[in-house]
Amino acid sequence: MKLSILDQIPIPSNMNAQQALANSLALAQLGDELGYTRFWLAEHHNTLSLASSAPEISIAAIAAQTKNIRVGSGGVMSMHYSALKIAEVFNTLSGYFPGRIDLGIGRAPGGDHPSIAALAQGRRVYMEDQYDKIKAILQLMNGEQSELAEYRPVRVTPANVPLATPWLLGSTGNSALRAGQLGLGYSFAQFFNGQASRDIFDHYRKNFVPNDFLQQPQVAVTYAATVAPTADEAEYRARAIDLYRLQLMRGQMPSFYTNEEAMNVVLTEMDEAMIQDSRKLHLVGTAEVVAEKLRDDAEQFGFDEAMINANQSEFAHRVDTYTLLAKALL
Repeated sequence: MKLSILDQIPIPSNMNAQQALANSLALAQLGDELGYTRFWLAEHHNTLSLASSAPEISIAAIAAQTKNIRVGSGGVMSMHYSALKIAEVFNTLSGYFPGRIDLGIGRAPGGDHPSIAALAQGRRVYMEDQYDKIKAILQLMNGEQSELAEYRPVRVTPANVPLATPWLLGSTGNSALRAGQLGLGYSFAQFFNGQASRDIFDHYRKNFVPNDFLQQPQVAVTYAATVAPTADEAEYRARAIDLYRLQLMRGQMPSFYTNEEAMNVVLTEMDEAMIQDSRKLHLVGTAEVVAEKLRDDAEQFGFDEAMINANQSEFAHRVDTYTLLAKALL
């Protein structure tokens, strides 16, 4: 099985954003050494708990200081940006780092209503034309004339560079058909809703149309995971992530507790029940237990690449998750 990394660049309460960014680079270098396939950066806005607002900048910094691992966006939220600008950015990145750049595209906002409005500079937000915009991005990157009127007079520079590999992000399966028709890789966020199925991925593959970017369908499924040498230690390290998810479910602005802080938080029975229910979206245990779950899902759903999101409060514990999984699966 291939293993990859999705980094949201978490900022625990005992850390500043500069250190979180440095940790992201260190994590990418570790993944490169361990044989991980790709390292993706998320896009999130208007939050103090994640330092991942500008994946295109992080991609450049990280690709420059790694050797083999593919580096990309997980993803760029296309609703906020011109197709021309996205195409220019990723052609530039691919010109610097040929054969190593992924353009993961998301159709969600990656933020709340105030951040959506701010990114649109108060103008109307266009959410209904995302697939047309994605097609325009591909056409512009490939030196073709766009079918959208606003992009027809322009061409992307730099041109004639090796093409980045485009992916579409999804979490419900509704985008599987369009990912296939557009000839994109399909990255499924199992840690969002837990709705992965063989039917979704078969539907994607059945409708896949090869193009200059991608000749064969590719599926990657993303999991949240906490892996430790023992089951008890994994539970201890997972508690801060459980509480972060609980805050999201409550509609609160979430923050990452340290492990010690997390253990001292008093919860109601209802809170504990919500956490246990959310555990279907968070794999917790030893490397053997988590690796077995990933292998079983890969066989059941039909995929060969698992992307891991590990947001433990202590950076050493994030390193443990990725190192232990690599030893078990690579």
